Amino acid sequence: MASDHESKQVAKPSIDTLISTHDFEAVASRTLQPKTWAFISSAATDLVTKQRNVTAYADITLRPRTLRDVSHVDLSTSMLGHGLRVPLFCSPAAMAVLVHPAGEKAIGTACKASGIAQCVSTSASYPLRHITAAVRDHPVDTPHDMPVFFQLYVDKNRENTRRLIQDAVEAGAKALFLTVDCPVPGKREADERVQADVAVTSPLSGATAGHDSKGSALGRTMGRFIDPALSWSDIPWIRSCAPGLPLVLKGIQTSEDAVLAMQARVDGIVVSNHGGRSLDTTPAAILILLELRRNCPDLFDRMDVYVDGGISRGTDIFKALCLGAKAVGIGRGTLFAVNYGYEGVVRYIEILRDELETTMKLCGVTSLQELHPGYLNTLAVDHLIPPKPKAPASASINSRL
Repeated sequence: MASDHESKQVAKPSIDTLISTHDFEAVASRTLQPKTWAFISSAATDLVTKQRNVTAYADITLRPRTLRDVSHVDLSTSMLGHGLRVPLFCSPAAMAVLVHPAGEKAIGTACKASGIAQCVSTSASYPLRHITAAVRDHPVDTPHDMPVFFQLYVDKNRENTRRLIQDAVEAGAKALFLTVDCPVPGKREADERVQADVAVTSPLSGATAGHDSKGSALGRTMGRFIDPALSWSDIPWIRSCAPGLPLVLKGIQTSEDAVLAMQARVDGIVVSNHGGRSLDTTPAAILILLELRRNCPDLFDRMDVYVDGGISRGTDIFKALCLGAKAVGIGRGTLFAVNYGYEGVVRYIEILRDELETTMKLCGVTSLQELHPGYLNTLAVDHLIPPKPKAPASASINSRL
């Protein structure tokens, strides 16, 4: 499939002139084809959640400590037992080849060079085995056994899902990230309005974009295969398709569901509202994380908790880590960055790494293990956090199966 990127002759500024993640987004908005930009940048209906994902971080302020030796800072952590040099991972983002011919291969090799992880979308541009092979064969100066995870949407045809999982295992995926916040695609009006001028098909899911009476949204028309009947009772079956492979639920948005995930004994959760692309007016991702910290703090000791959505600065990463996230995901940002190919993603990650290190030093912190909510002032948003629900004593995951 030809890259949408290839057909537009708009000069990009030198990558050396880009000094923030916002610069990458601004360049993408000017240089990508209209359909590609609409697909990447769009979100559900009035974009309230998309905007709040960003602004809520600014509402939480920092409480820096002084007169501490910050001459050396350690940014390393782990993700499902795999070492990371920076507490970042690339969240699944579909059809990266629309932005750059190397697509997810460029993202994956940049992740390896940067010492972080990649989660590959079900609607990726290449078969997973091609992506993992590119990552495996990419030479790097500093060795990094980079984990590649696979995002799973459950197909209405469960045999297709079983095949996807088995292919992921054979390709070397280190975990399944089951998307649970999107039983049906959201209404992304900007994407609906612009009709695709190239054929768009995912080799992984087999889904093809199209046009109908509702419009031309890539996300909606390619998501027809998703099973809206997926429920908690399906988790054992998904586990049975790949025994021993870690399972993470992506898209947890309430403390109640976080507790159910813990009771289901999954290996981790991603606090996420799909970048505001599914259901508008849901809470900002960082506020969901704060809700978990307030209402069920023990789950942070029992599973890995990650978050994505709205992260564009090192201060955002710092705040998420202070509230208990083990690592944070970058979704749209990797697509803005891959507009410059491999080098763009490497630079994008490096910008965030540098900003996080600077934030830690200015807050008097030298390792991620030292982070805690005391470095934050959340008074401006505390009133937005719902209280812990008074559930019946017998309520548990078993009552929901």
